[in-house]
Amino acid sequence: MTASLIDGRKISKKIRVGIKSRVSRLREQKIRPGLGVILVASDPASCSYVSAKERACRRLGIFSETARLSASVSQSDLLNRIDVWNQSDKIHGILIQLPLPSHINQDAVIQAILPDKDVDGFHPINVGKTLIGDETGFAPCTPSGVCELLIRGGYDPSGKHTVIVGRSNIVGKPLAALLIQKKSGANATVTVCHSATKNMASYTRQADILIAAAGRAEFITGDMIKPGAVVIDVGTNHIEDPSCEKGYRLTGDVHFDSAAKVAAAITPSPGGVGPMTITMLMHNTVRSAEEFYRKLCAT
Repeated sequence: MTASLIDGRKISKKIRVGIKSRVSRLREQKIRPGLGVILVASDPASCSYVSAKERACRRLGIFSETARLSASVSQSDLLNRIDVWNQSDKIHGILIQLPLPSHINQDAVIQAILPDKDVDGFHPINVGKTLIGDETGFAPCTPSGVCELLIRGGYDPSGKHTVIVGRSNIVGKPLAALLIQKKSGANATVTVCHSATKNMASYTRQADILIAAAGRAEFITGDMIKPGAVVIDVGTNHIEDPSCEKGYRLTGDVHFDSAAKVAAAITPSPGGVGPMTITMLMHNTVRSAEEFYRKLCAT
């Protein structure tokens, strides 16, 4: 068996066509969606992610502003920046590029963002809404992107045993909450595995849909996958490789070559979930701007 490729870049492009149309309609009403990003320090991976978000905004006609702050920035200065954007009519979405330096209370920073502008979906109010299936909130971008990949790729999770490897607040937990909802595009039977799971392969081999989000390079191998399963690789890991110009290569949480011989369909990494994460961030930002316009019209 050779797995079909679930192309995140291709699916992402289709979604962005619709986002661009929504941006155009808003701009006809003199509303330009705006995204504010806070980047603390200069971690290469974080800088790369932020640059990709800035490019996506430019291509879609979304206004973007990035506050690049030093690693020594005080928490009060960071909170002040958030407060300015909370009050701004130009910024409809606020994103904090994680991780933050150890002297910054990450929870306090996230909770300082207005839930209506929390396009990353990390504020406790949005986390709660995601859990109970209240779609007036924002769900985190990577889990939302995974759901879109499944739906648009033709792999309906309804009734399927879906195993998620990883229980992070960013991916594993919210993804389980999204997939278990009683609605179209969900209705999965969900198992979450994690670092304390014993004999993990006994669970992963039961999965009709296997989602790897453990943050461990090539952790899921072909012998851990049920023949004919759909495999979604959320991981992005750097592996040292002297043969590469940069001295490293990117790989996912799945050992692609062995997995592709067993699975029916699989995402590449990079090029699978990553593009969808940024696309769902754009979607959430535009949705926030649309809600801002509705409230404006109602006053």
